[in-house]
Amino acid sequence: MGKDVIIACDFSSKQEVFDFLDKFTEEKPYVKIGMELFYGAGPEIVKGIKERGHKIFLDLKLHDIPNTVKKAMSVLSGMDVDMCNLHAAGTIAMMKAAIEGLTRPDGTRPLLIAVTQLTSTSQERMEDDLLIKEPIDKVVMHYANNAKVAGLDGVVCSPLEAGKVKEACGKEFITVTPGVRFADGDIGDQVRVTTPAKAKEIGSDYIVVGRPITAAADPVAAYRRCVAEFCD
Repeated sequence: MGKDVIIACDFSSKQEVFDFLDKFTEEKPYVKIGMELFYGAGPEIVKGIKERGHKIFLDLKLHDIPNTVKKAMSVLSGMDVDMCNLHAAGTIAMMKAAIEGLTRPDGTRPLLIAVTQLTSTSQERMEDDLLIKEPIDKVVMHYANNAKVAGLDGVVCSPLEAGKVKEACGKEFITVTPGVRFADGDIGDQVRVTTPAKAKEIGSDYIVVGRPITAAADPVAAYRRCVAEFCD
């Protein structure tokens, strides 16, 4: 599996994201459509970006009872996305139902990955807010293993945990890692972060990069820097 950089297009309108993507005249970056853009521009934004030739990671983080998630995933399976996700905290039963809903009649489906713990979650927040007293590394590994048992393709996890996920779940188990910043950049509201080069060394398959590219003075140059540090 080749490594890739996914740009988090966290814009609120179709025009904003198209204006941003217009800057890329040579590359067709892998694009993440998150809640802000999906809810702001509607499902048609998926079709519009796909028609431009981009791969799409639809980042809606589903988390509900199994039957509801199954039905929602059956709707998403009709969209031409390449990857989508849910919260591993929804249980193995929910994740299995999601795969059932996502799988098309011909047996194909987008990649399905699970969020273990958000990169904004620290040990202290997990204990105080969620009443989960186990070490965060142990929680992430447990959630990742549950995702594997359920038949998912991989997990979203901190770059700091990607290598351990590979060790626990196998090298073919995909790790998609947000919380990536340049060594000379601002970490923003992320807690567990690392650089593109370090994420490559640790074993991430995909890195999701938002503001270090989208808010850069030269987004194309920033994207190429990410590719050079992570993929080459």
